[in-house]
Amino acid sequence: MNINTKYRKPLAGSGLDFFDTREAVNDISPGAYETLPYTSRVLAEQLVRRCDPDSLTNSLKQIIERKRDLDFPWYPARVVCHDILGQTALVDLAGLRDAIADQGGDPAKVNPVVETQLIVDHSLAVEHAGSDPDAFDKNRAIEDRRNEDRFHFIEWCKTAFENVSVIPAGNGIMHQINLEKMSPVVQAKNGIAYPDTCVGTDSHTPHVDALGVIAIGVGGLEAETVMLGRPSMMRLPDIVGIKLTGKRQPGITATDIVLAITEFLRNERVVSSYLEFFGEGAKDLTIGDRATISNMTPEYGATAGMFYIDEQTINYLKLTGRDEQQVELVEQYAKQTGLWADSLESAVYERVLEFDLSTVSRNMAGPSNPHRRLPTSELASRGISGEWEEKEGELPDGAVIIAAITSCTNTSNPRNVIAAALLAKKANELGLIRKPWVKSSFAPGSKVAKLYLEEAGLLPELEKLGFGIVGYACTTCNGMSGALDPKIQQEIIDRDLYTTAVLSGNRNFDGRIHPYAKQAFLASPPLVVAYALAGSIRFDIERDALGTDNQGNPIYLNDLWPSDEEIDAVVGKCVRPEQFNQVYIQMFKLNDEARNSNPLYDWRPMSTYIRRPPYWEGALAGERTLSGMRPLAVLGDNITTDHLSPSNAILASSAAGEYLAKMEVPEEDFNSYATHRGDHLTAQRATFANPKLFNEMVKENGEVVQGSMARIEPEGKVTRMWEAIETYMNRKQPLIVVAGADYGQGSSRDWAAKGVRLAGVEAIAAEGFERIHRTNLVGMGILPLQFKQGTNRNTLELDGTELYDVIGVITPGADLALVITRANGEKVDVAVTCRLDTADEVAVYDAGGVLQRFAQDFLAQ
Repeated sequence: MNINTKYRKPLAGSGLDFFDTREAVNDISPGAYETLPYTSRVLAEQLVRRCDPDSLTNSLKQIIERKRDLDFPWYPARVVCHDILGQTALVDLAGLRDAIADQGGDPAKVNPVVETQLIVDHSLAVEHAGSDPDAFDKNRAIEDRRNEDRFHFIEWCKTAFENVSVIPAGNGIMHQINLEKMSPVVQAKNGIAYPDTCVGTDSHTPHVDALGVIAIGVGGLEAETVMLGRPSMMRLPDIVGIKLTGKRQPGITATDIVLAITEFLRNERVVSSYLEFFGEGAKDLTIGDRATISNMTPEYGATAGMFYIDEQTINYLKLTGRDEQQVELVEQYAKQTGLWADSLESAVYERVLEFDLSTVSRNMAGPSNPHRRLPTSELASRGISGEWEEKEGELPDGAVIIAAITSCTNTSNPRNVIAAALLAKKANELGLIRKPWVKSSFAPGSKVAKLYLEEAGLLPELEKLGFGIVGYACTTCNGMSGALDPKIQQEIIDRDLYTTAVLSGNRNFDGRIHPYAKQAFLASPPLVVAYALAGSIRFDIERDALGTDNQGNPIYLNDLWPSDEEIDAVVGKCVRPEQFNQVYIQMFKLNDEARNSNPLYDWRPMSTYIRRPPYWEGALAGERTLSGMRPLAVLGDNITTDHLSPSNAILASSAAGEYLAKMEVPEEDFNSYATHRGDHLTAQRATFANPKLFNEMVKENGEVVQGSMARIEPEGKVTRMWEAIETYMNRKQPLIVVAGADYGQGSSRDWAAKGVRLAGVEAIAAEGFERIHRTNLVGMGILPLQFKQGTNRNTLELDGTELYDVIGVITPGADLALVITRANGEKVDVAVTCRLDTADEVAVYDAGGVLQRFAQDFLAQ
């Protein structure tokens, strides 16, 4: 008897079947199911439903007994992509079709096997600010002009590939659309009900974890693996319970809560863990509040930030216009299978952390890191605010040059958006105005935000202060903040001013938001509006007057801040299901088109956006010797994917800018690094192109020089990074990168791995790796090596003149020797751990990467 069939049962009142995971688990260990956390129950279900019967028991034992010595498969139900990584994944598949055709296979058979949803949300720059009443139309026109090549390819994908749906530009942010519409929470296909799960090509995919959906961010290369029907092999993650107690204080937003939680969880070291929020404090949080917390999962270092399915989930599904039968299915399935909150009271966690919501004050985060919490009450004591030195010119020191209500983190929460609008209304009533040097914008992640603000009569209040809608896209949060007023930019340069950005986003790494914003601060939407009024970060937002009223009385932040009762009254009256239906029913009709008969894309030879990928030529076609490697860079701790492959605007003086000029692209259309990632000739010039990079091989007077710099060895010649890469590529010189702890943190950016591999990098030796980036390295055929505790670039006294060899048999987690030969001939053997963690990763690495492995398997079949 097929053991899987044994557990297929009818789901009461639905006409569907389900797989009874409780019975399957309890057959192995009686009573065990009731102690399993939520994540374990969902992972166990897909094993019972999808796992080979011969390996089912052993795989389930990994979950039941909380072992972590065996890989088991995970089959996500969906892949969700934004247009940058989603497009590059599909460019890779289009290139794979060419490679298959070249080798005699049928290219039309190369399709995503898993449902793949691509949302164009990463391409719009705020060239026209929210003070321009025509900003939305102007920005969209620029987006279409700059991205014509990309959008042409994406349109081809809609009809060329099976199982691909596309939401075109101008409709919203992938995570917010996923939350408000795309996730059914419980799938119903082929007569079977099962939990919705997904991977997304963005680190903030856990946004939808707020609905009880296991959704995690992966790199584009891992997403391609899932798209093509291969399981994502995993070991049972550390599952940490986060017990929320207490109630938030009046006037405290979900942003304040998440910034405090982010600091707390970073300190508690939950890196790579799956977190499950529960407790009395969690019950009172709306899905909007929960989504703000789940969205910032990567900022506190975790992989998932789950909430149980409960009445809040059901209320949200009704609010967002989900079909009545679907809502009933979610409730019935969750209650019958033990995924309803009440059924999790007996869950046992290996570690439980407790966080009291009542302790949260009004917060910001910054500068430079989202986990660097900054209570607004401590601005002065931290040296952030205070009197500035008056200088000649319009801008003060510390000027806020960008104030942006942006990002699905906050705009998917109606309470946050309405709080900002109510604060703007009060500011307008009292005659306050935005400072003239502040570039302000409002970019909600969904068109629904416009509808409920209009219904409440609040959109004009935001527009009056310069926070008109500039687009429905990621914008400033993704570094697409657009150009500054040329006069303001020149004044910043001439006076070398310390300037800042304040945004309601999730990332504020140096150099990310804008090249001329030296640092950035994360804040709630109403605080963003307040800082546009203040005009400087050198301002005590809690104590300093924002202006005076008609009688000359000072106006303070508390005079403007709306009460919770005011906010809730507007939400209750003006946010309605009809608005969600009005937006989404039409949006999802856009994919009803006939299939394209041509399975091969007609590549445009002069395109700087879309080019046939080079995975079967150049550095990627050559043999990796892991010997005689020279260091391209020696780096410190906390190197982000923004350092490795920035996403912001391309400057004319950069290597990519010079290349685009040679390709006769006008400077105003250079666009961002992110948008050019479908063309490797442009994208590889972004490698280590961040102006905030510190390559420890490049020093001046004993100090490390900041910038995209490298030193070519053995000559010792200091050059821009791209010239060093070009030189080494021409020499066919194998390379290595040496780094400190937490290498590759930040966005799930596959080009942070692709760029270094195309440069000829064969290995990365670091003290530790961020989860998604390590997977991307493997997917590109790069060997991740981890130094043993207590060993690092400093203890080894590395200066970049060395040669490196890797000795040993490459197996999962093997100890290998990194043999370092110094310039004087001295050899040092350093023990390192091979961070190919599974047998499947070794197979992918041996093939040269995930695409090469798929091609081998495809042709063999």
